[in-house]
Amino acid sequence: QVQLVESGGGLVQPGGSLRLSCAASGFTLDYYGIGWFRQAPGKEREGVSYISRSGRTYYADSVKGRFTISRDSAKNTVYLQMNSLKPEDTAVYSCATGTGVVVPTQRLDPRFFGSWGQGTQVTVSS
Repeated sequence: QVQLVESGGGLVQPGGSLRLSCAASGFTLDYYGIGWFRQAPGKEREGVSYISRSGRTYYADSVKGRFTISRDSAKNTVYLQMNSLKPEDTAVYSCATGTGVVVPTQRLDPRFFGSWGQGTQVTVSS
């Protein structure tokens, strides 16, 4: 069974850090580009970061310089290291396989992703 499971979310103070994990079962993550997305209450889902099959990384402007995406092939897991967190980073974070990503403009567009995980809540508050 193809499955993605996110973990690592929680409550953190502004300026703090969290590392999210996206673990795959039933398939090999290396065969896919993987995206991280987030959705805050009352807002649309937005792309945060993407790592291609070759390991190239891409970020939304809102997180560039603060977030880092990486993959560990041995653990079949993709990570999202989040530093200098802000209250506006509060959201449910999900990962997904970029099965439909063909051109660069699609890398952070959730419409081109499938096999979504259930998400993990990140709350940044003092």
